[in-house]
Parts: sequence; structure tokens; C-alpha cells
Amino acid sequence: MALVTLRQALDEARSGGYAVGAFNVSDVIQAEAALDAAAETDSPVILAVLAGTTGHGSDERYWSALHHLIGDYPRVPVVLHLDHGPDPDTCRRAVAAGFTSVMIDGSLRGDGSPAGFAENLAVTAEVAAEAHRAGVSVEGELGTIGGSKTDGSRAEIVLADPRQASEFVAGTGVDALAVAIGTSHGAYKFDAPPDGSVLHLDLIEQIATLVPDTHLVMHGSSSLPAPLREQNNRYGAELPESWGVPQEEKVRSIAMGVRKINQGMDSHLAFTGAVRQRLGTDPRNVDPAPYVGAGRDAMRRMVAERMRIFGQAGHASDYQPIPLPDMARRYR
Repeated sequence: MALVTLRQALDEARSGGYAVGAFNVSDVIQAEAALDAAAETDSPVILAVLAGTTGHGSDERYWSALHHLIGDYPRVPVVLHLDHGPDPDTCRRAVAAGFTSVMIDGSLRGDGSPAGFAENLAVTAEVAAEAHRAGVSVEGELGTIGGSKTDGSRAEIVLADPRQASEFVAGTGVDALAVAIGTSHGAYKFDAPPDGSVLHLDLIEQIATLVPDTHLVMHGSSSLPAPLREQNNRYGAELPESWGVPQEEKVRSIAMGVRKINQGMDSHLAFTGAVRQRLGTDPRNVDPAPYVGAGRDAMRRMVAERMRIFGQAGHASDYQPIPLPDMARRYR
């Protein structure tokens, strides 16, 4: 089993009435944590990878290592997914490296400003046509997710327009569509617990009705648990008080039609908090293995918990083998 396409994973999720978590991983240790959680809970999993965001020496070296790691989990259906591909060339690199899914984020221009609808549609259609010829699934984005940046600034959120959804899907043929409903990326999301004036879940229902054959995706869905923020701050971090997306809102979004839920920051908070605590309480140690292992275990527990909440736990055995994309098959 191992590698599957995003289309197969989300088709299965629709049939089973659940969502599949896409967990951002920036190195092989984090990927192992997510895969261990999937094996523990009998879950399918989406490994979400950002180009240029890894501690490894190069994307290609890291991506190759991921294929070898995934091969150690033959009973886990795994989507290897490029998250927020910034341009067609990056998506082509991922397809050539054996990814089974790519996201082209045509909602933003190269300078980070929001792209117009026509620009977004054109670049997404270009990537979708090429990726589909290789048997690779494609995710696009309608609206702009936005969120906190590493320099402390905030990127603009532009809500998805349901009136554009049908035209966008018809013009691109995407398998999955990320819809901006007020969620945001990063470790600083909302100044207060979000309500209906911030999270516009009604947009999910409207868009799901308009594009019934396209799977909807919620980005920026981390909950930012206060205990994890406090753990990080206790051992040297300076994270401001912030609120993320409540678990009950994620569950409600699944009932409305969301089939893929992206989570990165909660996993990173769990991993880094455990690393910080281990370093802060073991001052004589300089061996990375103990603190990296503590981070891996904390992330595994976090991801397994989310898999149960999203409803994907227990569904790995539902999958039947189907032919893999040509490029992915080379790396199996």
C-alpha cells in the first residue's frame, strides 16, 4: 500500500464521513512521528512538505529519504504532498521526485501580494494539466489564507468567494480546493477565541454544494493549545497568548464537507516544547538523540490524538491498491 494519491485518500474519506489530517513535516524525524501515529491508530496520513523548509541539506535529499522511510510502513496509506507550492517549477520538481499530490498556491504572487482570480486560475490550470498527466493529484486555493509570518507581521486574509468556486474548479480540474474561511497560518492566529465573525464555516457549506466532486480543504487549523505554549515559554520561548481553531469547529467543518485538514503549528509546538524541556532539564547532555527523541514522541502523541478527532483512525484497512503515478512508482 504505502503511497496513494490525494484523490484516492479523500475519496475514501468522503465515503467514510471523515477527514484526513495533513501534517507538516520538515525532517525525517517529524515524518517518522506522523507515520508512527498513523500505524498506531490504523489511519491514512498526508505528509505535507514545504519546499525549501527543511534542516536537511537539500529538498531532493530530504524527499528521497522520505520515500525510503515511507517504505517501512507498508500498511499505512500515505499521501506525499507538496504544501503551498509557490510556482509551477516547484510543483514540477515535486512531481519528478515522486510526490503523489501537489498544491499550487496561485492565490499569491511571487512578492506575496494576493493574486487576482484570473491569475490564480491560469497558473493552477497549468499545474493541474501537467500533474494529472503524471497521475498526480492537485490542490488549489480560493481566497488567501494569510496568517503570521516569521518577521512578526501578518499576511492578509481574503475570504473565498463562493460565486467563483464553480468557475475555478471547471477551469482547473483540481482534485481538492483549499477555501479561505478566516483561518490563518502560524503560531499567532486570533486575539480572542474565534467565533462566527472570524470563522466563516457557512462558506464551506455553500462551496461544497457548488463543487460536489471536489474535496474541500481547511488550512491554518492548528488549535494552539495553551499548555504547549506555556511549556515552550517555560523553557525559553516568547510566544504571545493566542487562540487557534477549536476542535469542535474542525469536527463541524467535517460534517459540512471538509475532507483534508492541514495542521502544522500544533505538531511543531509539541515537538519543540518537548525538545526545549529536555534541554532545559538535562544541562550536561550534548547528545541530540535524547532531546530529538523526546520531540518525536511528543509529536507522535499529538498527531495520533488529531487522527482520532478527525475520524480517520481505524480506516487504513479500507484502502484497496490502485495503480500509482509513474513517478511515484519509481520510488516505491
